[in-house]
Amino acid sequence: MLTIHAAPLVLPAGADPGLDGPVVDGAVAVDGDRITAVGSYDEVAEGAPGARVRRWPGVLTPGLRQWHPLWLLRHCYHPDPREADELGEQPLWGERLAALGDLTETRWSGSVRRGVQRMLRHGTTAVAAPGARFRDSVVATAVARSGLTVVGTTGAPGTLLGERPDLDPFAEGYDLAGTVHGPLTVGGRADLAVFDVPDESALRERGAATCVATVLAGRLVYRGR
Repeated sequence: MLTIHAAPLVLPAGADPGLDGPVVDGAVAVDGDRITAVGSYDEVAEGAPGARVRRWPGVLTPGLRQWHPLWLLRHCYHPDPREADELGEQPLWGERLAALGDLTETRWSGSVRRGVQRMLRHGTTAVAAPGARFRDSVVATAVARSGLTVVGTTGAPGTLLGERPDLDPFAEGYDLAGTVHGPLTVGGRADLAVFDVPDESALRERGAATCVATVLAGRLVYRGR
């Protein structure tokens, strides 16, 4: 289905010829898994008659890239909602993870799936791995089923900020250009995210937890409202 995602666009350099920077009344048209138009809402809508329109609060950006998926998925345990009373809702790592003892592969598989969903809730559409592949079969299966793009680690930060990776890709300290997976280009894969903030400065300050929608290969895989 042809869909228009309408919100102010915040685009890093190279997003599309002539569109670098914000587009206040912006929109992205998506047909299947591809972007068919990027620009002002009036121009995009004129070229997509009959399209379904989704209007979002905040700003629309390209999808984000997570540099540390293996750590977050295999060195953190993401509690099941049924475990929330006992374990809380945040990922467990270090001593708290060790206190759980040896986890079965079934339990790890569930944790990994929930971890992937948490990434999607942070606007992530791409995850990095050496050689653009995961050797861990549990992680590889969960990532493949999610549709996340796997990219290489070229350009990855050499050291972490803080004591562990964060589900929020902005935690590395990069600006939007250093955090997005790629530009929004006509003919490119429709990977984008929407954040309930007024501008790029607020997005960097408040982080990806403000995500209200994630579109992965044209599919709305997360909607916060």
